[in-house]
Amino acid sequence: MTAELLILILVIVTAVGFDFTNGFHDTGNAMATSIATGALKPKVAVTLSAVLNLVGAFLSVEVAATITKDVLTIQTAEGSLVPGLSAETAMIIIFSGLVGGILWNLLTWLLGLPSSSSHALFGGLIGAGIAGAATVNWAGILGKIIIPAFLSPVIACAVAAVGTWLIYAITARVHAKHRDVGFRWGQIGTASLVSLAHGTGDAQKTMGVIALALIAHGALTTEQIHAEGLPIWIIFVCGIAIALGTYMGGWRIIRTLGKGLVEIDSPQGMAAEAASASIILTSSAMGMALSTTHVATGSILGSGVGKPGATVRWGVAGRMATAWLITMPAAAIVGAVCYFIAAGIGGLPGALVVFALLLAGASAMFVRSRRQKVDHNNVNADWDGKVVPDAAPAR
Repeated sequence: MTAELLILILVIVTAVGFDFTNGFHDTGNAMATSIATGALKPKVAVTLSAVLNLVGAFLSVEVAATITKDVLTIQTAEGSLVPGLSAETAMIIIFSGLVGGILWNLLTWLLGLPSSSSHALFGGLIGAGIAGAATVNWAGILGKIIIPAFLSPVIACAVAAVGTWLIYAITARVHAKHRDVGFRWGQIGTASLVSLAHGTGDAQKTMGVIALALIAHGALTTEQIHAEGLPIWIIFVCGIAIALGTYMGGWRIIRTLGKGLVEIDSPQGMAAEAASASIILTSSAMGMALSTTHVATGSILGSGVGKPGATVRWGVAGRMATAWLITMPAAAIVGAVCYFIAAGIGGLPGALVVFALLLAGASAMFVRSRRQKVDHNNVNADWDGKVVPDAAPAR
């Protein structure tokens, strides 16, 4: 087995690892409000979300195709690698970008910040691409990633706010107890739709990265992807990885989204989830690599704005917005540093050193998270300004 093939295998393994972190990092986008209102029990919610993420992974490949051509350009129209870029260098760039994305995902999970897994991945790839002198497709990044990143939470907030206001206006004469029971059932449907939408979007991003590595290796071409779609094994592996990650829960982020932004009731939750699902599914069909985190957060904020008398914790929202702004640059720096380490040592040994650093960093953050644990037992504890609550049973 050649060193180049071993690097390709390492890239695929790391991509699957990123997909797993994407799953547990983003579970809250679909299920935080349903867990917070009691529409679904925590473990039931993450199980349902995991199954639907897996199903969603098989529904579309438009976003995956976007990743292969609109972030890094590694292949010419004729099907060969761009001049000056070797297969090994291209794969090291992709690998380093993935490491940058994973480490940022884990750090923000530890802090309970719902930052964008998508932007962490893109930032890592851009940073590693610049460090490796690859061609970064700035036009594609601007049109398919950056502009949607700024517009999507604003649109989601507006849609959810209008929907929430309408719901409370229409049901003003209905007793809250009877109204909330009905909307809890509605939440199950809308939360399921968000999970399905998440699978159609985020699982594809990792599919696109694996496809990009196979293109660099020469085992796949962009023409094949557009003509025949992705190989089924890529879809299956990525779907399983994001489903398993989703089942793990990502409870710290679920707590922030469900309890930290707005004290949410069932009508708000249904409005927020319906807004999120419609926007995510539309963007996936258009091939836009949208951040589900930005959409879900904007929708939850909108549900607070739209409910008369609701309290929105703008300080928490501000901290999240700050994390959004620095996600791509921070992941880009990590991706660039990883590339310089791997390229400085050279070839497979360099990639293995970076992989070892990734494992060490991931292990350290996991151990740190165990000191103050958030899980299905205390995810619904009353918000006191802390991501990690005092010991309290779930309601």
